[in-house]
Amino acid sequence: MLSERRLQVLRAIVQDYVGTEEPVGSKALTERHNLGVSPATVRNDMAALEDEGFIAQPHTSAGRIPTDKGYRLFVDKLAGVKPMTPPERRAIQNFLDGAVDLDDVVARTVRLLAQLTRQVAVVQYPSLTRSTVRHVELLSLAPARVMLVLITDTGRVEQRMIDCPAPFGEASLADLRARLNSRVAGRRFTDVPMLVEDLAEAFDLEDRGTVSTVLSTLLETLVEENEERLMIGGTANLTRFSHDFPLTIQPVLEALEEQVVLLKLLGEAGDSGMTVRIGHENAYEGLNSTSVVSVGYGSGGEAVAKLGVVGPTRMDYPGTMGAVRAVARYVGQILAES
Repeated sequence: MLSERRLQVLRAIVQDYVGTEEPVGSKALTERHNLGVSPATVRNDMAALEDEGFIAQPHTSAGRIPTDKGYRLFVDKLAGVKPMTPPERRAIQNFLDGAVDLDDVVARTVRLLAQLTRQVAVVQYPSLTRSTVRHVELLSLAPARVMLVLITDTGRVEQRMIDCPAPFGEASLADLRARLNSRVAGRRFTDVPMLVEDLAEAFDLEDRGTVSTVLSTLLETLVEENEERLMIGGTANLTRFSHDFPLTIQPVLEALEEQVVLLKLLGEAGDSGMTVRIGHENAYEGLNSTSVVSVGYGSGGEAVAKLGVVGPTRMDYPGTMGAVRAVARYVGQILAES
């Protein structure tokens, strides 16, 4: 266990290195921070921190920089989440309140996160498997053609065109719409197949083929193959930190193009807590020089997806964590009210 004083020295090194981009020396630490000890004592503390792998000497100079292990300890023990100021909170709310639909919410969230943190922002669309049916609408387009509109509790809208095996009258369509919503509205997607399995039997024999076609289209929509969608923004921010990447930012850019990699980085959507993965904690080698800060968002206290940022390990962790958490909270509120 590190002593309280050495923890303070580590905190000061992280703060100075993040702020100045320069390796930190003992003289600068004693001048900039009220550590209450001599430069010689600070040098001893720095030597001990280096021996234990929390800081390292990048080249032959007096300065030290934090390692992944040092950042990890800083995040776990030393860094509080920096709260957003009232003007920042109002700006977030005003920016997101203008969204007209789910796509717009996600697009605005990506832009906002990238601007607030000056990192790469990643936002996962609400997952259908963790969503609830708000309403199913059925619209007649022709005697044997129907549009199915599925609206979720997260504001997601899915539309499907259905070619029916036989003409289907307005009265029958209205009956199906009412029966369908009475069974599935307010229910989890995972429950719907069981809730509608015998619904076709409630209709006349000549209508059962069309009802079965509508139901099978609904079930296909619920288990869509490409349900894990992401939006990414602010990739150009990486160029401001090119010196933070050992060789080139190319591996980072390639990793950001891999949707599967990003989904794994964000973690399980059901986990709503804040996650910070630092450097080599990221399993994908191309992202070993980055950190990922992510959190779940959703309505009613349950996470339906994740959002977060990717940036260099030399990151303002308290500020980034505060921004990610605040944006996630506002997005959850918008989904709850939509």
